[in-house]
Amino acid sequence: MPVLDLDLVADPADLTKTLVDIPSVSGTEGPIADAVEHALSRIGRFEVVRLGNSVLARTALGLPTRVLLAGHLDTVPIADNVPSRLDGDTLHGCGTTDMKSGDAMLLHLAATLENPSRELTLVFYECEEIEHERNGLTRIERELPDWLAADLAILGEPTNGQVEAGCQGTAAIAVTTRGRRAHAARSWLGDNAIHGAGEVLDRLRAFRPRSVDIDGCLYREGLNAVGISGGVASNVIPDECVVRINFRFAPDHSADQAVELLKELFDGFQVDVLDTAAGALPGLAAPAAAEFVAAAGGAAVAKYGWTDVARFAALGIPAVNYGPGDPSLAHTREEWVSRRQIREMTEVLRTFLS
Repeated sequence: MPVLDLDLVADPADLTKTLVDIPSVSGTEGPIADAVEHALSRIGRFEVVRLGNSVLARTALGLPTRVLLAGHLDTVPIADNVPSRLDGDTLHGCGTTDMKSGDAMLLHLAATLENPSRELTLVFYECEEIEHERNGLTRIERELPDWLAADLAILGEPTNGQVEAGCQGTAAIAVTTRGRRAHAARSWLGDNAIHGAGEVLDRLRAFRPRSVDIDGCLYREGLNAVGISGGVASNVIPDECVVRINFRFAPDHSADQAVELLKELFDGFQVDVLDTAAGALPGLAAPAAAEFVAAAGGAAVAKYGWTDVARFAALGIPAVNYGPGDPSLAHTREEWVSRRQIREMTEVLRTFLS
């Protein structure tokens, strides 16, 4: 099958449309990775390598600092929104916001940036939208760790024109209440575990989440029940109930500290840790990060949610999110992006990198 020929020099808004029209649900990124690899190899000034369906490219110009530009090639499952649809300035379709407009911005700069002031590494990776082990960055970190070395990492995730610094950490737990089964007609002989979950919910309601200012970015924490399950039959008093809880915590706390807080809060109950991911400090005091924030207008805000900037922060690399599109539209059927915003943000990055 012939490889699609991407025009990286074209308007990045048009390039976004081309990328959106290449379906690339997680695990099926082969065709889009082929096109990206082919296009980057043709530029001539990058060393290009392929690892699975991730494509990496970097310069070696002898410049003193290196900026890593990263974007994932996959999308969530398509919801009757591919191919894309254009309505004036608005481009609709799966991946327009999350995050093929960010990919187009970075690819266009790779082809058109003249006389860069910094070394560039570009990482376009697979399987970001699914489990950690299949994420392309997991394999890159394991097999090609030197490719992730940089003075600043910019992830093209949607930020709607802002610099979003660092990210929250996340912890998911299950709190189990126990009881004793009995016939519902003789309920006094049992102990209702679902009723016992009321204490868990009371503790959640009483919890006061923190708001933490780090480098001028305000991170608001959140602790919420996100699921509850229990019950045996309509005539049985249940002996078990499980409340699933999600904690989004500020990046001044480690994942271990977050889990310890949760275990203390639900002391007396069985607490099982389902998943954790550390957050990322904004790192805006680092020279390259401060220079980028200045180039983007002089202000940065906290990133609500978890992104792969946390991976770079764990490696000691300051990392920010900066990409076209409203993040609240990500993963929705109504996903769209402004063509004008794609162009404007591309030029901000061009100014910083030139």
